[in-house]
Amino acid sequence: MATKSECAEALDRLAAKMGGLDDSSRDRHRLERTVSCQVPDLDVTFHGTLKDARLLNVTSYDNGAKPPQAQIRLTIPSDDLLKLVDGSLNFISAWTSGRIKVNASFGDLIKLRKIF
Repeated sequence: MATKSECAEALDRLAAKMGGLDDSSRDRHRLERTVSCQVPDLDVTFHGTLKDARLLNVTSYDNGAKPPQAQIRLTIPSDDLLKLVDGSLNFISAWTSGRIKVNASFGDLIKLRKIF
């Protein structure tokens, strides 16, 4: 099981990866949504804003503290979060097999798939 710190670092890497997209790639991924990533095995939820293929203002909520409602909600075990961000876990395969739970519109799902 990964630690809360490792998960936060993985989300930072994801934010940096997304922030490094060139302008034409960023234009293809225009999306502004609030996002939460619940990590049940650590009892923590990360909450932030996805805007123009950038992950911004990520805050963690521990021990059942209730984060703000997000438009896109992911639930993922800590180890799978690290694998997803590092590219060793395919987003669609993990979602269809139930390793990742996603509560989002179909259009947002398609856009998320392209970002990961």
